[in-house]
Amino acid sequence: MQVTSSTSVSNIASSAGSTSQIAALQKQLQTLTQQLKDLATNSSLDAKTKQQETQLLQAQIAAVQAQIEAIQNQQQQAQLDRATQAADKSAAKTQDSTKAKSVVTASQVDVYA
Repeated sequence: MQVTSSTSVSNIASSAGSTSQIAALQKQLQTLTQQLKDLATNSSLDAKTKQQETQLLQAQIAAVQAQIEAIQNQQQQAQLDRATQAADKSAAKTQDSTKAKSVVTASQVDVYA
């Protein structure tokens, strides 16, 4: 039981860490999006500079979105792994109880001589 408890605590801590990472990345995404909006309305830059900065911001936005997606995929995979482990444990318990029920004692065996 202790191993299961520590694993659950570890999973919760990992999940909380992932959630805070996603929150930080979403904040960064909002900042980049605002910078992109500000750049679009900035009239002090020439067209070429504006285009280069726009492309840079769009690449940064895409990278942050990819990081968020990767973390979400990790969370999903961890959740599936936990469900699989729980199902495996349940199946093992069922199998153990079936084995225990199918033990034949000497008094149950008919001997024909």
